[in-house]
Amino acid sequence: MAQEMIEGINPTRMELLKLKEREKLAVKGHSLLKEKRNALIMEFFNILEKVKGSRENVAKNLEEAYQDLTAAQVSMGDLAVKKAAMAVTESVDVDIDSRSIMGVVVPVVDSETHERTIVERGYGFMDTSVKVDEAAKKFEKSVQLIIELGETEKTIMLLASEIESTKRRVNALEHIIIPRLQNTVKYIEMRLEEMERESFVRLKMVKKSMESEEAVNG
Repeated sequence: MAQEMIEGINPTRMELLKLKEREKLAVKGHSLLKEKRNALIMEFFNILEKVKGSRENVAKNLEEAYQDLTAAQVSMGDLAVKKAAMAVTESVDVDIDSRSIMGVVVPVVDSETHERTIVERGYGFMDTSVKVDEAAKKFEKSVQLIIELGETEKTIMLLASEIESTKRRVNALEHIIIPRLQNTVKYIEMRLEEMERESFVRLKMVKKSMESEEAVNG
C-alpha cells in the first residue's frame, strides 16, 4: 500500500523546511501528550481506589442508619417518627469551587456539617426514642460522605473523558499526522535530489554542446 502523504505540497526547499519544523513540533507534542496521558491515568486509578472505599463507607452508614430508623418506627410508630423528621432543620452548607489536575478542571466541594444535639435538630427529647437520635447521627454522617463521594466521582468522570480525548490525540499524532509529515519530507527530499541530478545532467549537456560548437568554430 502506498504511503500516505500531505496533499497539495510543492516539492521546494521552503516547503521542506516548513514540514521539518512541523514534524519537530508534532513529535514534541506527541511526547508531551503521552506524558500527560500517563499522569492522568495514574491520577485516575489513585482516585478510583479512594472511591471504592468511599462507596463502602456510604453503604455501611446508610445501612446502619436505616436499621436504627426501622427500630425507631417499631418502638414509636411511623407517625411519631415522621413528626420528629419534619421538625429537623437543615444542617448542610455546601460551597462548590474548582481545581486543576493536569489542565482538567475538577470540582472541590466544601461542606460544613457538625454533629448536632437533639435540641439543635429540632425534635423533643421526651417524645422520641434513642434510636431516632442514632439514626439522625448516622444520616448526617452519610450526607457528608455522599457529598465527598459526589466530588470524587465527578472528578473521575472528568478525568476519564480527558484521558480518552488525550489518547485519541496521541494516536492521531502517532499513526496519522507524524507518519504523513515524515513521508512527505522524504518525498520532497527525493524529488529535490532528482531535480538536482536532472539539472546537473542538463548543465553537462549544455557545456558539452558549447564545447563542441567552439571546436567546430575554432
